[in-house]
Amino acid sequence: MVHSNWDDWFVRDEIEGADVEGMTLWYLGCNGFVVRTPETTLYIDPYFGNGDPPRLVRMIPVPLDPADATLCDAVLVTHEHVDHMHEPSYWPLVDDLGADVYASETCYSDPDYEQAHEIPDDQRHVVEPGDEIVLGDLTVHVRGGNDPDAEGEVTFVFEHESGTYFNSGDSRPASVFESIGEEFDIDVGSLTVGSTGRIRYPEEGETIVETWYSDENDVVELANALELDRLLPVHWDMWKGVGLTSTAIHEHARSFEYPRTIDPVQIGDRIDVGEPGIVPPGALRE
Repeated sequence: MVHSNWDDWFVRDEIEGADVEGMTLWYLGCNGFVVRTPETTLYIDPYFGNGDPPRLVRMIPVPLDPADATLCDAVLVTHEHVDHMHEPSYWPLVDDLGADVYASETCYSDPDYEQAHEIPDDQRHVVEPGDEIVLGDLTVHVRGGNDPDAEGEVTFVFEHESGTYFNSGDSRPASVFESIGEEFDIDVGSLTVGSTGRIRYPEEGETIVETWYSDENDVVELANALELDRLLPVHWDMWKGVGLTSTAIHEHARSFEYPRTIDPVQIGDRIDVGEPGIVPPGALRE
């Protein structure tokens, strides 16, 4: 069950109540985003769970309950891990709103979270690198990724007349990103970043040093391979023990050509792909 710390104002007033002219993103925390255009609403890797304490302790609020959403054409998932392919977070969008799901075969056949429902065949789509999906006024290109801990990692490039957005999932540097950077002129890219940390596994009675995400140097390497104009560092504040301060990336990026701009996005922020800067929730601006 999902419980929103923010009640329903964020999804009702900020996301669905917004006047959208171009491609607009709302950051949901973790690697999650809502992407809206005048014709289309998509959820990417929605995760509104609490983690798995004490191994995984969620450090940020749950900004919405998907049962409160009234707009969603499709859910796109980068890989099978629980904080990306999480049935309680996507099922209301599928069951209540009829949203299609686009994910790799591993997300369906071997997800980390046990599935209680079967996605209807006409809403279940298997994607792989090289696929192209047209969703309303958005074209989504499926490309490869590099998460050493995942079995079915893909990444997504979203093209709209107002700009291009790239979502990396939990990928770390690899040669595939140079190809993506050559193929697309990416305006905004969200890249997962974090630190190496000690993760407790109570059932095994041990604590293990783990590296799940790109560090400051890795994320700059990725940004340069992709030739990103704007970098959105994400996931950095999600889990206890593997977090960092996203502004630390500025020093690591100082001597490199890319990214041109680093926007330290926080949960609930809005990003207009065709416009500079971050827009905080309106309720905080009034």
